[in-house]
Formats: sequence, C-alpha cells, structure tokens
Amino acid sequence: MAKTKSLFFCLECGYDSPKWLGRCPGCGACNSLREEVVRKEKGKTAYESLTAVKPQSITSVEVQPLPRVAIGIEEIDRVLGGGIVPGSLLLLGGDPGIGKSTLALQVSMALASRGEKILYISGEESAAQIRMRAERLGPLPETLILLPATDLEVVLREAKEILPSLMIVDSIQTLYLPDVASAPGSVSQVRECTGHLLRLAKESTISTLIIGHVTKDGAIAGPKMLEHMVDGVLYFEGNQNHIFRMLRAIKNRFGSINESGIFTMTQEGLKEVENPSSLLLEERPENAPGSIVFACMEGLRPLMVEIQALVSLSCFGTPRRMAAGFDTGRLALLSAVLEKRVGVPLSSQDIYINVIGGLKVDEPAADLAVAISLVSSYYGISLNSKIVVMGEIGLTGEIRSIPQIEQRIREASRLGYSTFVVPRGNQKDLAGVKGKYKIQLASHIQEVIEFLNLMKKSNSK
Repeated sequence: MAKTKSLFFCLECGYDSPKWLGRCPGCGACNSLREEVVRKEKGKTAYESLTAVKPQSITSVEVQPLPRVAIGIEEIDRVLGGGIVPGSLLLLGGDPGIGKSTLALQVSMALASRGEKILYISGEESAAQIRMRAERLGPLPETLILLPATDLEVVLREAKEILPSLMIVDSIQTLYLPDVASAPGSVSQVRECTGHLLRLAKESTISTLIIGHVTKDGAIAGPKMLEHMVDGVLYFEGNQNHIFRMLRAIKNRFGSINESGIFTMTQEGLKEVENPSSLLLEERPENAPGSIVFACMEGLRPLMVEIQALVSLSCFGTPRRMAAGFDTGRLALLSAVLEKRVGVPLSSQDIYINVIGGLKVDEPAADLAVAISLVSSYYGISLNSKIVVMGEIGLTGEIRSIPQIEQRIREASRLGYSTFVVPRGNQKDLAGVKGKYKIQLASHIQEVIEFLNLMKKSNSK
C-alpha cells in the first residue's frame, strides 16, 4: 500500500517543504505555502520519457520541417507568429467570463472546418452544453470531437488513439491524476497533469492548448512554474463592460511577444476588429477641453486612442488623483512636473484621467498627451481636433524620444490627422514622413504649451 504524507507547496513557484513556512525560500513570497496530502509512488513520473534518448552532437540532429498550422483567424495567427507550431503546448489565461472558452471553441471550429481533427476536452461542461454554445458560432464540423472528462488517464488514452491536430483542455484546474492524492486544481495536480500533457505534445506532435483560471490578482492560478513549462502563455484581457477584448502573448518560444489581437464580443461570438482606431474615435466630441488623441502601440500595431482629462477645484484637504486606463502614480508625477516646471497650479485641483474604450495605456510615450490634456482642461481651452501629441516627459520637463514614431504618424494620417507634436530626439527617425505632414519638434513641455496657444491663456489666469 502506498505511503501518504503531507507537504507544503508554494502557490507561486511550486517549492515544497515538509513544514509550513511564512516566507517561501524559493521565490520569497509571503504566506504562499499550502498543505497538501501526497502519495509516494514508485514508477515513472510525468517528466520521464517513454522513449530512450541519448546525447548527440547538435550537427547530427535531423530536423524535419514542421510548418505552422494557420488557424484562419488573423488576429490569433498574428499573436502566435503565423499559426500553431505542431507539438507545442500553449497556456491561455483570463478573467472569468471574458471569453476564453468561446475563443478556444472558435479556434477548434476554424481548424475543424478545414478537415483538421480537433479534440476538445472539457471538465466543466457536458457535450450537449458545448454544442449549444457552438451552434451560435457557425456550422458544426464533424471533425470536432468532444470529450467531457476530468480523468487525465482517460484523456491521454483517447488522445493517443485519435491523434488530433490540436487538443484543447478546458480547464487544467479540472483535470486530475488518480495517483496524486490531492484534489483537482491543487498545486500537485496542476503540475503533474501539465507535465503529462507536455510529454504527450512533444512525443506525438499533438499541439495542445490548455485554459487556466486566474486568481484575484490577475495571475494564472496554480504554481508559477506552470508558465515556465509551456511554450507560450496567452492572456485574454478586457472589461466586460467595454467592447474590446485583447489577446496578448507574454511568452512565445516560436515567435514575438510584441503582437496583440483585438476582438469584440457579439451574439455570434468573438469578431475580429479590422480598424479599432476609427471605432475608438468615432464618438469623440468636438471642441471639448481636455480631449486629445494619442497614438499608442499595441505590440507592433499602432492604435489611436482618445485621452480625456478633467481638472476641477478640490473640495477636500487632499486633492484626488484618479485614472482609468492610466497609471495613477505616473499621473501624480506629471501633475507635479506641470506645477514645478511650467507653473500650472494643480496642487489644489482634483484630477481625473480616462482612456476611452476601456484600454490600458502604460507606455511612457503617453506622458505628453496626458500632460497637455490636463493643461487644456484646467484653462478650458479646446485643442485642434486634427492634432496628435506623443512623447515621454522627464522630471525636469524635457521631452524624450519614443520608439516607432514613423508607424504612429502613418496610422494617424490614415485617419485624417495632419499635425503632430513629437520629441526633438526623434528627428532622425522621421525621414520617411518628413515633408508629408506638419510635424512640430519639441524638447520641453513649455514649447508644446506655447505651440498650442495654451500659454497665452495661462498667463492671464
């Protein structure tokens, strides 16, 4: 009879200890160790290969080309670098209800409609429930095979018999191994189940996509080492109250992590957004103080967003600094720079920033747009509706250069914007657009305020 014992596992890195510790020695996380009952078994582990391998020179390794399998959904193929690499193991995470299962089902149906054999494993829904969801997404392909199961041994046995092009596991927290005594979703179960799926993917070239739940902090539930085991980690982000959903890759062994896919949720499932910039700006008010357009980068794709600011006299002893889609710490820094270096008295004002559309802008290139929107709102001066400003602001008020300036300007000009305020340090990067548009170079925020005729009003106030 197998022996049982208790071990304490770290939820962040998977470190195990025979006793509870307040601080994990592996990753330094506090109060992250949880007790689990484990069974000591003899035999193969999830990481032992079924085939014998021997060391060999890298020059003697035979390479068989494995072309990527394009899904047919352009936004997803872009994030993956052109499609799914055969034998890869991908992890998809996201908030509850954001559309992870819908996205996985659409990927399955897109591949199955071309004759690819797809195995969809679900531990959360029955086969009838999955079909009900699939019927609203389009015609049902016969090569999409459903397997409602939670026993990993059953899943592995069926996968070896069917040999699908892609296997989807929804979700990894519902699978369990009978040999592991802990409950499904525990650190031991998630780690061992992922190890078996990894071995299956590498030895049989079955591409596998596993869905993982996220914690309240936004991280994928389970040990952090789960993200290190897989070939790619995708996050499906968005706000259920907004129209956009973002698919980002934070790890990709076979491609870039600089790409993102943009979707919108409809009754027929997730739809690709071909021109998100025009959709974000179509309801922009005209001649509204505090409103300005900024060209941000979503991976390698430029995206035009509207930034709105509201500055009003505070009724409290400590003025408020609130932002939606922008870092509040960065907002406090910019307001201090405006007061110290330019003389805009914001220390007694409540400040609110909103990035329209529910997007999150975290790149320093948005500093200048936020600062100018604050000045515009404070003095009640509306800006030219066809102007775009971008640049990073330092503590002395200087404007620093930003990357990919030419791509940002081309995207903005495609939507009808004709005037651009950019850092002087980017002058050498404007060869491709120089002479085609009105470009104002600036090295200090004071220059931008004077160019936009905000200084005349500020001096009289």
